[in-house]
Amino acid sequence: QKVSVEVLDHLEHLALVDFRDSEGVERLQKAIEFADQLHEVNTDGVEPMDSVLEDRCLYLREDDVTEGNCTKELLENAREKVEEYFVAPPGNIPLPKMDEQETFLKGS
Repeated sequence: QKVSVEVLDHLEHLALVDFRDSEGVERLQKAIEFADQLHEVNTDGVEPMDSVLEDRCLYLREDDVTEGNCTKELLENAREKVEEYFVAPPGNIPLPKMDEQETFLKGS
């Protein structure tokens, strides 16, 4: 099963990752083939589950805070931060600039 250009465009838009090189498409194709194996499983008569542990009684523990006020120490682990937030590495497709964002959102 080949991945259509429309599906690639949609995935690129969602993930901000460029799949247009042969390595990216090959990796995506292998992931789809791997996931397609789930279609071979016979699920007739199997009720959907909310959780794999739904047959057990799960007790919530008390949330006792024993430490705190360690924001500065935690942020020292960040490679990049903005104000008091970690910055995740971007995909390889740049996000639109703020002045382009309104036009970008209208097209989606």
